[in-house]
Amino acid sequence: MIRFIIIVIFVVLFLVCSIPLLIIEYFIGKFNMDIKNRSSLAIVNWAFGVCLFIAGTKVTVIGEENVPTDKPVLYIGNHRSYFDILITYVRVPRPTGYVAKKEMLKYPLLRNWMKYLHCLFLDRDDIKQGLETIKEGIEKINSGISICIFPEGTRNKENDTFLPFHEGSFKIAERSGCAIIPMSINNTASIFEDQFPRIKKSHVVIEYGKPIYMSEMAREDKKKIGASVREIIKDTYFKNKNLV
Repeated sequence: MIRFIIIVIFVVLFLVCSIPLLIIEYFIGKFNMDIKNRSSLAIVNWAFGVCLFIAGTKVTVIGEENVPTDKPVLYIGNHRSYFDILITYVRVPRPTGYVAKKEMLKYPLLRNWMKYLHCLFLDRDDIKQGLETIKEGIEKINSGISICIFPEGTRNKENDTFLPFHEGSFKIAERSGCAIIPMSINNTASIFEDQFPRIKKSHVVIEYGKPIYMSEMAREDKKKIGASVREIIKDTYFKNKNLV
């Protein structure tokens, strides 16, 4: 319980004390958006790194060489924990926005940082708005910003299971031409969700798969890209299960 309390205190202090940084970042963006993107990335990476340190999380990374560093990509991963975001974000080599539920907009300061990091906010009950979010994601990719999606649509609360991947999530890659990077994440729920509200030391394994380009796929294969990527992530997940 102590780790949970310390992390909550740290996050609150960070959000409050970072108000001057938000203002500085705002004005930096007026003159040089690239510098703002990189500085915001560094600031949030530091904060996430502190949270992982407090949580006592050890991370084993496999296949990081599969992630292109010179161009934006679409990250696709399984989702079992809030810590999936922290663990994957601290490793991104370039500015990256996450697709988040629109309810996150309710939280002041947090929503400001999320917007600075190019996060997209999805209304899961509004199909039309969902299409607009996909369009925004394509625009982000075309401007050099990577996007990360957990296409199960929500946190999967069952161990060793995988919800269906929403095919619409992959339109960003199909229409922008960027690479899809499968991310298989093992054991993040053991940090927090499995013994809520306690946080305990855990060992997490994340493996990045080889880039997938939809432009190189046959039309029929494109129609089932969600199921195909899900199987890649699922197979990798069970391959790495004995490592945690």
